[in-house]
Amino acid sequence: MISMSEPAPERNYSKPPGIRLLEYIKKSPLSYKTHQAIVLIVTFLAYASYHAARKTTSVVKSTLDPESSDVSLKFFPWRMTYLSEPAEGRRLSRILGDGWAPFNGSDGTALLGEVDLAFLAVYAIGMYFSGHLGDRTNLRIFLTIGMVGAGVFTSLFGIGYWANIHTFYYFLGVQMLAGLFQSTGWPSVVAVVGNWFGKKKRGLIMGIWNAHTSVGNITGSLVASALLKYGWGWSFVVPGLIIATVGVVVFLFLPVSPDSVGAEEDELDSPKKCGAAGVTEPLLEPEVKVKESAVGFLEAWKIPGVAPFALCLFFSKLVAYTFLYWLPFYISHTAIDGKYLSSEASGNLSTLFDVGGVLGGILAGHISDRLDARAITAASFMYCAIPALFFYRSYGHVSMAVNIALMFITGMFVNGPYALITTAVSADLGTHSSLRGNSRALATVTAIIDGTGSVGAAIGPLLTGYISAKSWSAVFTMLMAAALIAGLLLTRLVVAEVAAKIEESRLRSASRSQPTVIDV
Repeated sequence: MISMSEPAPERNYSKPPGIRLLEYIKKSPLSYKTHQAIVLIVTFLAYASYHAARKTTSVVKSTLDPESSDVSLKFFPWRMTYLSEPAEGRRLSRILGDGWAPFNGSDGTALLGEVDLAFLAVYAIGMYFSGHLGDRTNLRIFLTIGMVGAGVFTSLFGIGYWANIHTFYYFLGVQMLAGLFQSTGWPSVVAVVGNWFGKKKRGLIMGIWNAHTSVGNITGSLVASALLKYGWGWSFVVPGLIIATVGVVVFLFLPVSPDSVGAEEDELDSPKKCGAAGVTEPLLEPEVKVKESAVGFLEAWKIPGVAPFALCLFFSKLVAYTFLYWLPFYISHTAIDGKYLSSEASGNLSTLFDVGGVLGGILAGHISDRLDARAITAASFMYCAIPALFFYRSYGHVSMAVNIALMFITGMFVNGPYALITTAVSADLGTHSSLRGNSRALATVTAIIDGTGSVGAAIGPLLTGYISAKSWSAVFTMLMAAALIAGLLLTRLVVAEVAAKIEESRLRSASRSQPTVIDV
């Protein structure tokens, strides 16, 4: 006779080795909440390491192309009081060194912009396919391969330092392959988290979880900056080794779904749990199992809210990724209180933008949960980013304290809507009623939204590489225009949310004003 406990061993074959080891040490199965904690920690570390590896290029830029572009400061300036004397320019050149061919020529910033474009263009294209491929493979294996591959090609960029490589197409090709492997990250971690967590307080939870982006950027900046003095190659190799190592951790410990580890979904916060007091809406899994089929690309675009949020993210990521790839370079080439900072100091200072981004992501998620208004929250943050960008460009040079404060505020407003759209909004749209809980449809929706945003992320740094050679003020004008367009693209959804709030308030007032009828 087969006992009731025999199905459990059938599931053990798919448990990650690390989970089996923990259960062996504990001598009992891990609880559902323990699995959830492991998922949050491992996916947080995984995507933080993706961004840490991605951030190194921006820190090393000013070492590869150290020439101070006085032209970039003098064309179309908003303020002229911070312009340095020629002696300061000579001092900056000594601080930064002689650069690295082919990036230390007159077209160095343009070439660096093209390298960014190569990485982000392949990343954006790969994003459209990674979601579908991930649905058809073991996400733990898929994510591990992506992280190890990204680590290899990030390190190969740094190997060019010791191999004395000065061929532009070597760096271009390595970055393209790194971008391809980097595209595996986001669809995979969102899918895994979605398998374990429901919609309750989704904006706040995912806002906190999405801090991995800023934590990764901060880590990448600090590591790359600290290693510059030993040779810029180390600034790529070490982050490459970090992401590959975390990839091994993912392979050992990441439980893809409750079913894969035989976890009992009897907790109230299970995404599939239906309670007497209400129903927790699933992030990926439907309440009632239906036969799933892939949603067509054009069909997914027609889902209400997908197009405006995808296009909004295009311009939002254009702004965010321009800061991601160019902020340390901009700081090192701009006098603050009459002094230029070294590449290492610039990289360290730039992390405060991401510290503000952590707060912005959490605030945006919490506010959107309280208001139940994603579009209003995202649009408001984008509009607030416009004056923040203006003041940072105009007054960031006055003193270090002013620069830090304005950078923090700018990071908060720029990264807030970016974090909200890529997490909670994507999850909301992916569980739209028209999809009937189709998890494969969610992969398509997520890929469309973040893939479209990644196209903007590729264009922003590229344009900055060319425009900054003439005017950094023109770059900030471009960023403010992008923030404005991002907010305007959500106008229809904002109006709909406002109308819904007014109607809800009217109905509530009407219900209170109705006299109470007492049946005698």
